[in-house]
Amino acid sequence: MTAMGLLGTPYKYGGNDPAKGFDCSGLVNYVFRMAAGAGLPRDTTGQAGVSRAIGARELQYGDLVFFNTLGRPNSHVGIYIGDRRFVNAPSSGGRVRVDSLDSPYFSKRFTSARSLFARQ
Repeated sequence: MTAMGLLGTPYKYGGNDPAKGFDCSGLVNYVFRMAAGAGLPRDTTGQAGVSRAIGARELQYGDLVFFNTLGRPNSHVGIYIGDRRFVNAPSSGGRVRVDSLDSPYFSKRFTSARSLFARQ
């Protein structure tokens, strides 16, 4: 719900505040800090490093999805919200929005599904 409340917030490289804008990892960092009181690394590589790999079919609300958008794995991150959709802060000029894992752009660039949560 925290991530959904940020839809429409402008993209800002290095941004991690709803008043100023977000980049992808800043959005994830902010959402987890506000919703769970959990501080995460500020960049996508760090966020991938503190989460554990899961299968794409295991994705649950709040898990992280990573993409290769800059010629390297885990260069973009979003927060999974179910139904193969995720909230993310796309590139310059964009706004926080919901995208689909099945979209032509993201399906070709998907690198991993990762979780910060314990599973039973």
